[in-house]
Amino acid sequence: KMTQQMRDLQLAQARKPPGPSSPNAAKRLYRNLSGKFRVNYTSFDEGSLVGRSEKEKLRKSFLIQSNAALFEAVELQDLDRVQELLKQYSPEELDLNTPNSEGLLPLDIAIMTNNAPIAKALLQAGAKESPHFVSLESRSLHLSTLVREAEQRVNELTAQVVNEAPNADCSEKEKQLKAWEWRYRLYKRMKAGFEHARVPDPPTNVHLSVASSSSVHVTFWEPLSVNSAVVTKYKVEWSCSPTFSPPLGEAVIDKLKNLHFTIRGLMSGTAYYVQVSAYNMKGWGPPQSSVPPFAIPSNWREYDGRAPRRRGQAEALDQLLSQVKTVHQHCVCHEPCKNQPQSRKHSVSKSLKHLFHPGSKFLKTLKRGLYLTAVFYKDDNILVTHEDQIPVVEIDDTYSCLLMQDFLWFTKVSCMWDEILWLRQCVTVSQSSCSCVLQTRFKMLLATSQMQGLLGIQDLGQVFFEPIKDKQGNILIVTLKEVKTNQTFESVRWVPICKLQTSRKSVSSPEEPTALDTLLVTVQDKLAYHRRSSHALSPGLYLGYLKLCSAVDQIRVLVPERLPNILCHVKIRSNPNISREEWEWLQKMVSMDEPVPTEPEADTSQNYLFQELQVAIKELMTLVNIPLQEAKDFRLYSQEVLDFGGQVSFLLLLPPSDDVCTAPGQNNPYTPRSGFLTLPLQIFELGKRR
Repeated sequence: KMTQQMRDLQLAQARKPPGPSSPNAAKRLYRNLSGKFRVNYTSFDEGSLVGRSEKEKLRKSFLIQSNAALFEAVELQDLDRVQELLKQYSPEELDLNTPNSEGLLPLDIAIMTNNAPIAKALLQAGAKESPHFVSLESRSLHLSTLVREAEQRVNELTAQVVNEAPNADCSEKEKQLKAWEWRYRLYKRMKAGFEHARVPDPPTNVHLSVASSSSVHVTFWEPLSVNSAVVTKYKVEWSCSPTFSPPLGEAVIDKLKNLHFTIRGLMSGTAYYVQVSAYNMKGWGPPQSSVPPFAIPSNWREYDGRAPRRRGQAEALDQLLSQVKTVHQHCVCHEPCKNQPQSRKHSVSKSLKHLFHPGSKFLKTLKRGLYLTAVFYKDDNILVTHEDQIPVVEIDDTYSCLLMQDFLWFTKVSCMWDEILWLRQCVTVSQSSCSCVLQTRFKMLLATSQMQGLLGIQDLGQVFFEPIKDKQGNILIVTLKEVKTNQTFESVRWVPICKLQTSRKSVSSPEEPTALDTLLVTVQDKLAYHRRSSHALSPGLYLGYLKLCSAVDQIRVLVPERLPNILCHVKIRSNPNISREEWEWLQKMVSMDEPVPTEPEADTSQNYLFQELQVAIKELMTLVNIPLQEAKDFRLYSQEVLDFGGQVSFLLLLPPSDDVCTAPGQNNPYTPRSGFLTLPLQIFELGKRR
């Protein structure tokens, strides 16, 4: 018989001991796995005198029992135990896709008993259906054979138990009878589950969108009804014909954690139709066409043939910097630098232990002047000097009024920490002009070099967006850097921030704290800002709100505190691409004289974008505390889509022209809710480039 041949074939590869199992046997096996057996195995690994071969035998035996435990857990419909085993062991260790002596896989048992939670857990772990069930007839025949043989075995054991006198052998046969009766009921339940199942309904919410000029993206949900059988895979088909004749391609999706698929390698400007169907043990269900029914691969730039604005900018800037260096290579300022590599090597070779060198020039207290401090942190610890001070060096003791332009210039310098020495030498030549601005900036570079030398590292991190000032005339520029390595340093103390804050003795009054005291009090907020400013958005298309306010010497931009490197925003959709058709519709909408555009045709990508924009605008207006009726005077920025790395793109929503930037002394009638701050525009731009 075919079933018998299959069983003979699998016996050679069996990972499960032969013979029937029972609920009691399963419980005993669970106790072995979770208790004594594992402890004994660990003790061998930790240094027992058992030989290496004995350890290997023990490991193999252990893995065989874990495979058997998985089968038992599935048969007993013990979801918690199945999840525990899948978490503890890899699919290879569990032999997840190796049939047992009955020619069944764990997934086969789960789907034929219609246990959807266990089947989904197995599918996410990489489980497959048995490859031997090539047709519905072969599966039905195999189940019928298992039921018939189990029934025959139950009848035989029943007769033996009835006819034999009570003894030890009879007691053992009674146990076997109970085990076979349980297995007989299991097989009957599996056979009934298979017979009552039907092919699944079509998938729901099949949505098609344009992903790029050569790809489309399809997403879908599970069928409303799987008809008493778990869906184990999906099929995505595409064609240039609405009848799918001829088909252009198909893809089978058997990893069901995320139900989506991107069809790549398509022709730009060609319409593609897509449909999706689901599969269970009874076969493929009917396909469901996508909405919209077709998509045309394209990108908004194809509307007017525009090239990416940033294309080649980074390369051009690198080339420009190289040319500037070449011009200055032979100037007088570089004559003293011939021995520079050796001194630089010596500086770099210093470790952070030099923080505690008695000869260091870190300051204990501040006098009236301009200072630089570097905050290095790791988790909730902060790096301090041997006197429990955050490293501080002096920039200028006669400079009591920091000009915003000097500060913004220094923030740009923070993008070139490795070039500080070169910049300092070039600025030295220009001091003959006696420019106060150049002298101040030269002192900034000198203080930076001093901080780098004392710390023994070049990268001082990111400049905090505003300096700390006190009433004593001190100005403190703060840099922030997170140390993510587990490296330990000699003679260096990482002090918990809370301990540093409570142990420091303030030399100022609470009403007039010094800049250092203010730094310690607010250091947690600054570290939180630094962490948040490095967060990235998830891929998608966003609607951003551009709001500026001007002062005498700067322009500031409104940003959310939770993501200060991004404009105020809400997510429109997960697909970042704007197709040519969508962009063309947006252009027509923006150019209309009427403030309310006509709604595009249903079941088109333009209509979906229209609906998504309506929802996003309402959400964004609520976020920034602007009445919805005022949104009718707002405008979409129609010159371009802001693209960030190909995975994140922005459409900008602008207030009326007169309200884009609030002038000094002008009240903003709509104050955003809490959770926002304003950054200098240059700081915001630098944050976007990091």
